[in-house]
Amino acid sequence: MALLLHLRTVSGLRGKADRIAKAAFRGLSFYTRVLENCEDEAKFDETFRWPVASNIDGNEILEIQVFNYSKVFTNRLIGTFRMVLQKVVEEGQVEVTDTLIDDNNSAIQTSISIEIRYQALDGTVGTWNDKEFLETPSVHSDGDGRYPLETDSLLSGHQQGSDISPGKSNQQSTERSFRRMEEDEMYYHSEDELLGEGDTLSQGSLNTRAGKGVFSAMKLGKARPSKDDHRRQDEPAVLEAEDLDRKALRQGGGLEPDTISLASVTAVTTNVSNKRSKPDIKMEPSAGRPMDYQVSITIIEARQLVGLNMDPVVCVEVGEEKKYTSMKESTNCPYYNEYFVFDFHVSPDVMFDKIIKLSVIHSKNLLRSGTLVGSFKMDVGTVYTQPEHQFYHKWAILSDPEDLTAGLKGYLKCDIAVVGKGDNIKTPHKANETDEDDIEGNLLLPDGVPPERQWARFYIKIYRAEGLPRMNTSIMANVKKALIGENKDLVDPYVQVVFAGQKGKTSVQKSSYEPLWNEQIVFTEMFPPLCKRIKIQIRDSDKVNDVAIGTHFIDLRKISNEGDKGFLPTFGPAWVNMYGSTRNYTLMDEHQELNEGLGEGVSFRARLLMSLAVEILDTSNPEINSSTEVQVEQATSIADNCTGKMEEFFLFGAFLEATMIDRKIGDKPINFEVTIGNYGNQIDGMTKPIRRRKKEGGDGDEEESELLHNSSEDEGDEDGELVSVSSSPPMKPLVTDRNYFHLPYFEKKPCIYIKSWWQDQRRRLYNANIMDKIADKLEEGLNDVQEMIKTEKPHPERRLRGVLEELSSGCLRFVTLADKDQHHSSRTRLDRERLKSCMRELENMGQQAATLRSQVKKNTMKDKLKLVQNFLQKLRFLADEPQHTIPDIFIWMMSNNKRIAYARIPSKDILYSIVDEEMGKDCAKVKTIFLKLPGKRGFGPAGWTVQAKMEMYLWLGLNKQRKDFLGGLPCGFEEKKTARGQNLPSFPPISLLYTKKQVFQLRAHMYQARSLFAADSSGLSDPFARVFFISQSQCTEVLNETLCPTWDQLLVFDNVELYGEAHEMRDDPPIIVIEIYDQDTVGKADFMGRTFAKPVVKMSDEQYCPPRFPPQLEYYQIYRGNSTAGDLLAAFELLQIGPGGKSDLPPIDGPMDIDRGPILPVPLGIRPVLSKYRVEILFWGLRDLKRVNLAQVDRPRVDIECAGRGVQSALIQNYKKNPNFSTLVKWFEVDLPENELLHPPLNIRVVDCRAFGRYTLVGSHAVSSLRKFIYRPPDKKAQHWNMTGEIVVNMEPEVPIKKMETMVKLEANSDAVVKVDVSEEEKEKKKKKKKGGGGEEVEEEEPDESMLDWWSKYFASIETMKEQLRQQEAAAAEAEEKEEMEIAEGSKGLVRNKEKSKIPKDDKKKKQQPAPELPEKKNKQKIEELKVFNKELETEFDNFEDWLHTFNLLRGKIGDNDDNATEEERIVGRFKGSICVYKVPLPDDIAKEAGYEPSFGMFQGIPTNDPINVLVRVYIVRATDLHPADINGKADPYIAIKLGKTDIKDKENYISKQLNPVFGKSFDIEATFPMESMLTVAVYDWDLVGTDDLIGETKIDLENRYYSKHRATCGVSQTYSIHGYNTWRDPMKPSQILSKLCKEGKVDGPHFGPGGRVKVANRVFTGPTEIEDENGQKKQTDEHLALAVLRHWEDIPRAGCKLVPEHVETRPLLNPDKPGIEQGRLEMWVDMFPMDMPAPGPAIDISPRKPKKYELRVIVWNTDEVILEDDDYFTGEKSSDIFVRGWLKGQQEDKQDTDVHYHSLTGEGNFNWRYIFPFDYLMAEEKIVISKKESMFSWDETEYKIPARLTLQVWDADHFSADDFLGAIELDLNRFPRGAKTSKQCSLEMVTNEADLPMISIFKQKRVKGWWPFVARDENDELEITGKVEAELHLLTAEEAEKSPAGLARNEPDPLEKPNRPDTSFIWFLNPLKSIKYLICTRYKWLIIKIVLALLLLFMVALFLYSMPGYMVKKLLGA
Repeated sequence: MALLLHLRTVSGLRGKADRIAKAAFRGLSFYTRVLENCEDEAKFDETFRWPVASNIDGNEILEIQVFNYSKVFTNRLIGTFRMVLQKVVEEGQVEVTDTLIDDNNSAIQTSISIEIRYQALDGTVGTWNDKEFLETPSVHSDGDGRYPLETDSLLSGHQQGSDISPGKSNQQSTERSFRRMEEDEMYYHSEDELLGEGDTLSQGSLNTRAGKGVFSAMKLGKARPSKDDHRRQDEPAVLEAEDLDRKALRQGGGLEPDTISLASVTAVTTNVSNKRSKPDIKMEPSAGRPMDYQVSITIIEARQLVGLNMDPVVCVEVGEEKKYTSMKESTNCPYYNEYFVFDFHVSPDVMFDKIIKLSVIHSKNLLRSGTLVGSFKMDVGTVYTQPEHQFYHKWAILSDPEDLTAGLKGYLKCDIAVVGKGDNIKTPHKANETDEDDIEGNLLLPDGVPPERQWARFYIKIYRAEGLPRMNTSIMANVKKALIGENKDLVDPYVQVVFAGQKGKTSVQKSSYEPLWNEQIVFTEMFPPLCKRIKIQIRDSDKVNDVAIGTHFIDLRKISNEGDKGFLPTFGPAWVNMYGSTRNYTLMDEHQELNEGLGEGVSFRARLLMSLAVEILDTSNPEINSSTEVQVEQATSIADNCTGKMEEFFLFGAFLEATMIDRKIGDKPINFEVTIGNYGNQIDGMTKPIRRRKKEGGDGDEEESELLHNSSEDEGDEDGELVSVSSSPPMKPLVTDRNYFHLPYFEKKPCIYIKSWWQDQRRRLYNANIMDKIADKLEEGLNDVQEMIKTEKPHPERRLRGVLEELSSGCLRFVTLADKDQHHSSRTRLDRERLKSCMRELENMGQQAATLRSQVKKNTMKDKLKLVQNFLQKLRFLADEPQHTIPDIFIWMMSNNKRIAYARIPSKDILYSIVDEEMGKDCAKVKTIFLKLPGKRGFGPAGWTVQAKMEMYLWLGLNKQRKDFLGGLPCGFEEKKTARGQNLPSFPPISLLYTKKQVFQLRAHMYQARSLFAADSSGLSDPFARVFFISQSQCTEVLNETLCPTWDQLLVFDNVELYGEAHEMRDDPPIIVIEIYDQDTVGKADFMGRTFAKPVVKMSDEQYCPPRFPPQLEYYQIYRGNSTAGDLLAAFELLQIGPGGKSDLPPIDGPMDIDRGPILPVPLGIRPVLSKYRVEILFWGLRDLKRVNLAQVDRPRVDIECAGRGVQSALIQNYKKNPNFSTLVKWFEVDLPENELLHPPLNIRVVDCRAFGRYTLVGSHAVSSLRKFIYRPPDKKAQHWNMTGEIVVNMEPEVPIKKMETMVKLEANSDAVVKVDVSEEEKEKKKKKKKGGGGEEVEEEEPDESMLDWWSKYFASIETMKEQLRQQEAAAAEAEEKEEMEIAEGSKGLVRNKEKSKIPKDDKKKKQQPAPELPEKKNKQKIEELKVFNKELETEFDNFEDWLHTFNLLRGKIGDNDDNATEEERIVGRFKGSICVYKVPLPDDIAKEAGYEPSFGMFQGIPTNDPINVLVRVYIVRATDLHPADINGKADPYIAIKLGKTDIKDKENYISKQLNPVFGKSFDIEATFPMESMLTVAVYDWDLVGTDDLIGETKIDLENRYYSKHRATCGVSQTYSIHGYNTWRDPMKPSQILSKLCKEGKVDGPHFGPGGRVKVANRVFTGPTEIEDENGQKKQTDEHLALAVLRHWEDIPRAGCKLVPEHVETRPLLNPDKPGIEQGRLEMWVDMFPMDMPAPGPAIDISPRKPKKYELRVIVWNTDEVILEDDDYFTGEKSSDIFVRGWLKGQQEDKQDTDVHYHSLTGEGNFNWRYIFPFDYLMAEEKIVISKKESMFSWDETEYKIPARLTLQVWDADHFSADDFLGAIELDLNRFPRGAKTSKQCSLEMVTNEADLPMISIFKQKRVKGWWPFVARDENDELEITGKVEAELHLLTAEEAEKSPAGLARNEPDPLEKPNRPDTSFIWFLNPLKSIKYLICTRYKWLIIKIVLALLLLFMVALFLYSMPGYMVKKLLGA
């Protein structure tokens, strides 16, 4: 099918210009050539062709646009022509002449003339004459339609060869070759088919990538066309590689290079073949492998807990483990700050499904367990997916799972981090405390989850299951069966669902393989849930123990969409397939874990029909059941056909090759079994379709017969009854070599075919396939781009543009294909919603890609690449279809009927579709499959060896579509069928017999390998390579003791026989497998890695000449398991042996080395071009050498080797005495390849020279890339430095850090005078600020100089660091926003963008200007600052390897289990030195410089390495987040320092029970470099009994710091002062340091001039020249100037580099037992002073600030409006017996109560009562320090730091029952609202609306009096006022308090007067009448009436009884 457009002319154009036209159809556009200088008529006369995969709809539109072409600017649109194709579809051919329309849809006078033809599928097109066959292949009758041009066939990448097996008509084949070609061409046209000038196609860019090779993992055939096929100018734009350059020239430079995409070239890079798909390189299964994880949780505090006067405890639960915090008494906002750590060693799947549960419990006493206040749940995976794998200082919302209707129950602030091995977590320095009090803004929820989560019900409906394995583990059942012969189904299945930590089960269906449940399991959970996966498991119920039959996980992210057009989780009803262990029934199943869902299932287990729905609950509804228990209910069953119509599927497979079969298997016959679901499974037997259909069809007989009837119509007559053949015939394997067998599948290839019945849900798979293909293409493109960047090929940005263009057209194609999705009944809601969201996402992605494409420039390349990678992840995520359809296909290799190894192939990959994009990527292609061992057996080294390598051809599709199933096989075979299928054309063959075979010679040029892994205990290997091709293998020679072997060897494979047509081989050779082994003297060779390659093929009729031959060497990435293990540099060519025999092959010439015997070297054209290089080595010394075989290393030597040449260092005579070398520099010359990428590694080996000339290897190191050591002489043309001009740098003394725009970066050779200055307005602002800072500002007092200490400086610096981090974050966020805006806007036109990008710059300035005010606000006086690095100093200064490098020496095998042996454990020492590599001869001028030392070569100006004595001063500031070492979740840390022989343990100064200890100590150590240069600072945990445990340690290489040019001996401070807290601590003054640096760097200077100027080189610095001493005397000094230069030393030309500032560094603490997981961090710094210099002053005092003693006096004067609790017994009035209780947080036990004001009727209480709270306070940290014993058993006191908060509570006193709590208020003494003047003004606002009120601090005000509200929560959780208190707070320091003492309560001294309380309490005593009246009239009125009535009644009865007898007598007697 194709649409053809012939564009003839465009006439009526205006003016004279270059014209170009663009035609677009279905998102695919073509450009014409450019017509230069044409006037009113443009004769294009070009034809375009669109291959179409689906029929053209009459409503589709063809669009043609005509432009004025411009080389510089964008092309200007003249007009557009759009045509609906209805007429074309009907008639097949249309000629049109019509006018164009402009942007406003109005017609213009320009007209266009075109002809369109449509060639439909059936070929019904009008007649064609010859020239209309746009040079497509002329079709010969023998069906061998070859392209006339080489490249055409190359670019289409499909063969036009005959695939006619006997019995097919020729006509069919011609039509087929046509169709094939059309479909193929589709990919190769792309928008700008033009490449810019000079854009030659390098061979590299035509290579195919596979895997994520750093270099290519696999290269496909490269091809260049022949030069002489010139083409007519007006041909269709089918692009040819060679033609690109010509085309570009022809157009006078073509389009400007930036608009050009290489997409057109990608044609070659994608996959040259369409008959082979790519193999997977990585072998070992990574899933299911246990790893180390650590979950660390800090519980900081809770707020707003619901409940009165509670004692909260927090329970932290991860998985099964629980830990508790301590209990806090009577508070609703407890502060804990406790840290918990949970360690796990499990597989990632298990880990990420664990639930973290935080619950707050209201604990009462020992007798009863507490009641739950509220809890919060989240799975570990959610935390792990956060940035940095953590939540930091976030508030968790607590809710009560028992009561859905209640609102939130409080907030819990915590940090949660999950660390896997090798993750390092950065603790974010977040904003200060106040920002975090914004609870709503810092909730513990992932991005995008709304803060208001609602309750929701998750309904999981389980309908039925089928295909369960016939299993029973109980022996009894088998016995029973044997005795009674009862043969029931032996499985009792039930389904268990686990979600968010809860489990639900269905009922058990006894003895049933096809159980029917129709039940639903209901979970109630917050929505959106913070648990990602639902686990659904079919289990077999058994009396002994239940076992899992199969497990399936549903990922909620895949079945819902949170966007604004998103949908709630929904699923099904759909079948899910479960996979697990094999289906043979043994008592012990070794793969049981697979059934639990761990690891990749190796066999189909069952399928389950289920659905899921979510309903958000309306919690206000009273009927709602408020429990969250899991419920199980009945569910309605569903119709049988709702999951899709049953269709008959047909699976065909052919085994083309089975080689590399592991010889361990033994030589019993081998066969292969293929299964799909249970079909083809030999154990379960084949289910006959009839029975199957009946079952599916329910009871209806007619349905069944109809089905049968249908099928017979279709194919019954053809197939007879098709019996599936699911396994190949057993065959004895033949030996290939020592390790492998192969099966003799030569010309006869066995086949299998299986019929199976499944619900037809192919559409799901089709959509996934389209997305997968887009993603594969994208990934391949990205690999190309990265490769181009890595190998520094020109213009990677063009390739990226091409990739983006492909992506955007692919996305649009998806939208059109998926849109025509017919709405059949069985689509579930998820299908519809997913389709909608995928279409939205892809459409969006397509637009973004198109926009990005225009933004990709050389400089933005890296960022854009990141964005594109996000696209890739998103595509992969979207492509994964959650609702299964057809189960995966398993291929098992059986030896002697035992299952050995398997491969699992997703059914979608081999699913057939008529539409090319929908077809599976391996359908009808030959795929190389590597079989692997099942389950745990495949872990570790066992999984690395190939069990078998198969070449397989697979096809799966509907039975009725099966006529094409052999289409993709290599041609030239005859089909062998079973007897019944002999004459039926579509009956599948049971084997194929190849009649055509070709003979080839393979040449493998094995040049070298590098960075191989160490397989011997020596740390080296003896590698050789083994090359496999088809069933042959050959080895290179073994090279001993190296990790970088250069084999330089040619291996020749003769008489390689390949079956099939010759031309197919050319583009589609089989792959070559190369394995690298380590030769051992004893035993078998060890496997070291594997890689794949495709050879370059030369047919016998081709010339052996450039550009394809000779092939170039390329790097192939070697894999070992899943990890990379080096690179192989090699080239492979496959040469056809023609009729003339081998004489026609290019000769193998090459010097036959006499000494190498028969080994052929790599021929000259292929081996790299070499030139002479000199390698200079600086030998400095060896460090930390470990023992070798228990003997100390005594006389070591270093051997350097590179490319076979080398040099040895001098021998170190006595390693213990001096480990440095006597001779510093040596060199050797060596021939290295010109191409730097091919440079071999340089090997460093250290040997120990023992007596009698014996050597022992100590360790080795391979420098894999010499690039950073290559010296490139500077250009002569660009004179180094322009020394003429002067550059004046004016230093403002106080530039606050915050001014970003004042930093001026100076060009080395500019001679501008730059003033670094603060803008005027800012100075004005500052002045104003200082004058009238507003009311509040006045209260802050300036810190006094004498009060400032080192800690003031430290805290000020930390603030600055946080501020900078915040600004960086803000800037990054802004940039990102802008980026996104641009992408979004981009589609609307690029012009606006340019304007837009200007605006933000101005914005930024505006934003930055106010920033500098922040520091001034806090304290007007500038505190000097230092630099706080939140990482090690080394990372900031590149490990101080500016000239001295450290190479780690490794020894020993890399452990088999790669995870466990880290590189750390294999390090046996370190070599210090450096390397310099340069081409010889060097330019002369280098040696002519002054002071050139020839013996030092390139290493000029290097200090001597003689031993040197140094005073090392280590300052330890504090540690943070230590890993707890004691059971109570705390540690008692102390510092231990080790340097050489000095070992300091500061054990007596341990800090009790602290995880964030402040040490504040300095230690002086005298050391001698080089012997003692590794400083270890460790933190130990002190234990009373037993040894102390190491918490963590950090190591610092002092020597590198000492010798570094960055001058890391003593940090340079920001200012120079000689007294006070900021005294200069270096013994050398700045001016001395400066002169020394100038002298060493050969820099002219320093010249101090008048007026505060200093000149260094050509830079002039200005600055202040006076200094004050401690008495305030001013003196002249140059030090400020010198310091100014030092702080800008990096600006000094040539010699300059950044000097280390005065600093504190933060170093992670690591524990060797837990490698890679941080155990806390240590803040510290080190100063070093040489002993031969003047001694430094005393160490700075950094001892921790002692808390200051304060006394807080609180006078409670009165209360008012306290709510009334009691009713008076006598007078019935509401009243309260009020008293007030107060305490400082953390000191609950010291709480103080006032006396009781009894019987207050109005809520007024008078107290005049004084509390006195003494406390210790740390001003800088705003915390109170409390020391107390944790319990009676504690050994010593623990220090706590808690916020300073005062709590006041009002209570109602009761005599007999417990007192009633009425209300409370908590005041943070640092910021609390000012009290109201009167009781009336005091309102609830003061508590709820704190943000808007002016806050005060008692530490500034000292004395405050006012009214504050008491609050409590009412029944509805609303805050309400429950009283007001008038109080006075008075803060005194301990000294002041001593001077003016005051008594507690109302006692002396300074007593308070007694309150004047009205005596209402005894009112009834004083006024009895009133009381009596009240008692009678009010209170007991009714009671009295009732009693009177009762008495009357009694009286009557008594009277009656009394008079009755007399009266009766009277009556009776009648008296």
